[in-house]
Amino acid sequence: MNQDLVSVIMPTYNTGKFLSESIESVLNQTYTNLELLITDDGSTDETLTILENYAQKDHRVKIFYLGKNQGAGQARNNSIQEAQGRYIAFCDSDDRWMPEKIEKQILFMQKQQCALCCSSYITCDDGNKDTGIVYAPEKISFSMMKRDNKIGCLTAVYDTQLLGKKFYMPTLQKRQDWALFLSIIKQCHMAYGITEPLAYYRHRNHSISSNKFALIPYNIKVYETILGYSPGKATLYFFFLFLPTYYMKVLKRNRDSKEFIKKKHQFTQ
Repeated sequence: MNQDLVSVIMPTYNTGKFLSESIESVLNQTYTNLELLITDDGSTDETLTILENYAQKDHRVKIFYLGKNQGAGQARNNSIQEAQGRYIAFCDSDDRWMPEKIEKQILFMQKQQCALCCSSYITCDDGNKDTGIVYAPEKISFSMMKRDNKIGCLTAVYDTQLLGKKFYMPTLQKRQDWALFLSIIKQCHMAYGITEPLAYYRHRNHSISSNKFALIPYNIKVYETILGYSPGKATLYFFFLFLPTYYMKVLKRNRDSKEFIKKKHQFTQ
């Protein structure tokens, strides 16, 4: 396996409570040829001190500051701009990776010659207790992505060499990750998923994605901005295609999570 440089993109904003765990999970990867580019979005807690400590300890950690709060999309784009790697990967500052995540994904991408890859992931609470699982589809087409986001951002890796350029988060206030992956798949036609869970996604009550109703106008905006739909068509698409697909996804995720937790309890007893 060729160990091309992987650029890991991490935005931070007042996540000092979880930040060290997230950074450690990246730096402790079995795939060592990586750089961790962290752009802080105006934190006011202990985040800044933690960042400076890691930058001094490990040369792979590169810190940037926006100065004022501009949103996670802008923070990610700033890091993407500075990235030197062939591969661009994403990890938020309250999530964690399993040690072999990058190694397994890069090997998979090289074998499949795919430009965008994701994986399944385990969900957890603030105390790192497992709460469920989200399985990634083995193949994700543009048509599938138009109906609903199938890619967990914390598991996504894209290949700038196969795509011919870097892709940036669109300038939307929210739902930038879905918009980004739509744009990539629109070019490469297909993304591929690894069914093995390779990361931990932390559910927090006050996170950006916790209020699903508040995200409705931003979902509609993705259809307008990325797909060029009129406001009317975007609204119809959301209510008649996105919502039913999302509802079925939630039902499946709940079933999968109950089965996952049940098996985990049986194994540990």
